[in-house]
Amino acid sequence: MSIENHRRIVLARRPQGEPTADCFRLETVPVPQPKAGEVLLRTLYLSLDPYMRGRMSDAPSYAPPVGVDEVMCGGTVCRVEQSQAPEFKVGDVVLAAAGWQELAAVPAKGLVKLDPQAAPLSWYLGVLGMPGLTAYVGLLDLGQPKAGETVVVAAATGPVGSTVGQIAKLKGCRVVGIAGGADKCAFAVKELGFDVCVDHREPDLKQRLAAACPKGIDVYFENVGGEVLLAVLPLLNVGARVPVCGTIAWYNLTELPQGRDHLPFIMRNILVKRLKVQGFIIFDHVHRQADFLRDMGEWVRQGRIRYREDVAQGLENAPAAFLKLLKGGNFGKQVVKLSPA
Repeated sequence: MSIENHRRIVLARRPQGEPTADCFRLETVPVPQPKAGEVLLRTLYLSLDPYMRGRMSDAPSYAPPVGVDEVMCGGTVCRVEQSQAPEFKVGDVVLAAAGWQELAAVPAKGLVKLDPQAAPLSWYLGVLGMPGLTAYVGLLDLGQPKAGETVVVAAATGPVGSTVGQIAKLKGCRVVGIAGGADKCAFAVKELGFDVCVDHREPDLKQRLAAACPKGIDVYFENVGGEVLLAVLPLLNVGARVPVCGTIAWYNLTELPQGRDHLPFIMRNILVKRLKVQGFIIFDHVHRQADFLRDMGEWVRQGRIRYREDVAQGLENAPAAFLKLLKGGNFGKQVVKLSPA
């Protein structure tokens, strides 16, 4: 890359069902120049998250879609290269939403200055960032776990699920994870401290999950949907809480799935068991940021919360890493390292 140009990845076309590599295009374009009140940022780390699949479609949602030929959205940790804003100087490291590109000129308002000595910078995209806040709010505010209760979390070794399970253990709960693969399940138990982890790729999921939850389920943190949800529903106790964070099993649907209509089964469980099922978007809970940083920062410093990353190298490898993420191929929080920190 010359000093005059930088690289970015744009949405080349909207996916029909499962995204493919040709939905993205790597471009080389002139370096943008910051205006008054803006800074020029160099991306050090890019976060890849399941919500980006929704932003690739133009269906109505909680956030506007990425336009075709526009830079893919994404949270980033960046270094200030030029500043036209008095509150930031060259060399400052900030949390931003610069997207899938090496350089970006953005308004200074809304940027969060980071302390490079406090934690590894990429962690601000994971356990100390949006996924960590999602886990914190979803479990504590919506799930409201009580000591002795059984908490089940899907996608148990992902950045949200792994944090949910560990916070639940800190609150005195019995924690059952659901993950894809024996290695992920072993990690959840041996490294994260879950009581049990069930492999959803093995047969007889319903029976194995029931055996893992002999007293039923009091809190189910939903990240997946699909067959996992159907296995969980019969085990939910009266008054169980279900924070709905994601439904990745259904993100690529273009029409209702064929086969049995499960809606009557789902609705009857909600009614008869008086379930509290609540979807949430973390943008609605930013008022909890200070509490989250206080608590999570302390838990991380004390070693009470463990964290794992899956790091791809180079902007050009972001599409492949994202497609792997959507299929559950990542092991830990998926980030892309662009420039040496």
